[in-house]
Amino acid sequence: MQLTDAQIQQYRQTGHLTVEGVFDEATILAAIDDAIAWGNEVLGELDDQQRKWYLDGGVKTGQVLRKLDNPVHHRDVYRALANDVALTGMVEQLIGPGLWVAFSQIFFKAPEGGGPKPVHQDNFYFSPGDNEGMVTAWLALDSATVQNGCLYYGDGTQAGPIVEHTAPPDEPFNLQVPPQIASQHPMTPAPVPRGGVSFHHGNTYHQSSSNTSPNWRRAAAFHFANGGTKLTQPALEYDETTFVTVGDS
Repeated sequence: MQLTDAQIQQYRQTGHLTVEGVFDEATILAAIDDAIAWGNEVLGELDDQQRKWYLDGGVKTGQVLRKLDNPVHHRDVYRALANDVALTGMVEQLIGPGLWVAFSQIFFKAPEGGGPKPVHQDNFYFSPGDNEGMVTAWLALDSATVQNGCLYYGDGTQAGPIVEHTAPPDEPFNLQVPPQIASQHPMTPAPVPRGGVSFHHGNTYHQSSSNTSPNWRRAAAFHFANGGTKLTQPALEYDETTFVTVGDS
């Protein structure tokens, strides 16, 4: 599986690209099962401060994880996904060779309450030495729709600057594009069928809405960098021991 010239041009122009059918159903089901098992382990280990960040405040009943960090480092199933030759081949077409995963996440976004993520730019978080040297591959473990909280993109914002992000006083890690700036850029929904991947440039404005449907909207995000890109002054702390070089087992 390779990107066409037209797909690459679309990515360059809009800052994002959705590719369907990258992973088959059996692979996706195995990834979901592993996320559930890992999530059940983590729920029993969270301290009070971690609960504020990792539990989904939009869910009215029970305790549901909002996300898990660094599955590519911690879980063999997700390391295999990030090393998939079809996926990494497309990533190389977008940013070049020498790939490594700087960070990864699993997002759960539970039915009827999974909370939103405000507008942000991944490159603000990572501060790569080369803004063209990173791309996020966002894998839909469930079909992502407008109703269950798919991503929205600010088309063309990848061509603009990285802006200083701010955070609510009670959520210091929830860094986001200031609303007065974000409101100047229309956001386009980008539904992704299960097993598909949405690629986006690190400068591209993006967000997700709440899940108002009865269905899960689980996804995994792999933040790839090329071999010549390093994180310079990241806004969040990243543990270099969790970085994963593509091809490592």
